[in-house]
Amino acid sequence: MQRVGITMSRVAFIGVGTMGAPMAANIARGGRAVVAFDVNTEAVTRLASVGIEAANSAADAARGADFVITMLPNSQHVEAAAFGPDGFAAHMATDAMYIDMSTIAPSKTDSIGAKMAEYGVAVVDAPVGRQQSHAVAGKLLIMVGGTAEHFERAKPILSLMGDTIIHCGGRGAGSRMKVVNNFMSIALNSLSSEALVLAEKSGLDPELARTVMLGTVAGQGHFGSTYPAKVLQGDVGPGFMIDLAHKDMGLAMELGRDLDIDLSTGQAALKAYDLARTDGRGREDWTAIYLSARAAAGLK
Repeated sequence: MQRVGITMSRVAFIGVGTMGAPMAANIARGGRAVVAFDVNTEAVTRLASVGIEAANSAADAARGADFVITMLPNSQHVEAAAFGPDGFAAHMATDAMYIDMSTIAPSKTDSIGAKMAEYGVAVVDAPVGRQQSHAVAGKLLIMVGGTAEHFERAKPILSLMGDTIIHCGGRGAGSRMKVVNNFMSIALNSLSSEALVLAEKSGLDPELARTVMLGTVAGQGHFGSTYPAKVLQGDVGPGFMIDLAHKDMGLAMELGRDLDIDLSTGQAALKAYDLARTDGRGREDWTAIYLSARAAAGLK
């Protein structure tokens, strides 16, 4: 099936849960005709108030759609929605576009994307960053993988759901960027919890500790301060030496032991500083830990 000279205006949205529902609603508010499907029929029914039509299956939703979007919990759900008995893949027009906004393994993004491409449709992966409140406000960060042409084609639809749309590279790059982003934010969450527990058990007020750390790299993050000023500029002259960072992390580990706290994330970080010192980088800037990590990963 192929249609020529159409205006891209009809969107099939599959998966209208906590994130998907406000995303679909914002597309509808943006003037697009939206038809939705979810195994939870009540979730679809609730969207009738913003003019979204209910479909009986993923295949039903895809018929006549210019864009088919999936926002599903895992790759098994995506594969079932696309290729199952009532899947949408076989019912898409060849001039339609498939956008997967789910967070799934990049290897699955690759295989699903390749299989969808066999149906002759354009494919991009576009997982989202930020939280449910941003989905409601239409202010998601969206990481897109696909050709430049496909990115430009998808952008008007994506812009109805997010205010920061980033082309990360070819197909699969959006999925990979999302996994990397989540890796860092989830690990930082663990370290943040350990820091507040260490503060509180030391007799400090956790809110006071948070306020203090917001005034330093601890709360502000390295990507907006130390990395762009030092290692990413090729400068590892010591602003704060790895030897000193290693010593200070050791002091934190000692305090944790004294207070009988399991600082497992901190312990893993201490090992990374051990590696950097073993590499002879002890007197370099603490951001040079990145160079040791690159070497250990076999990067040149």
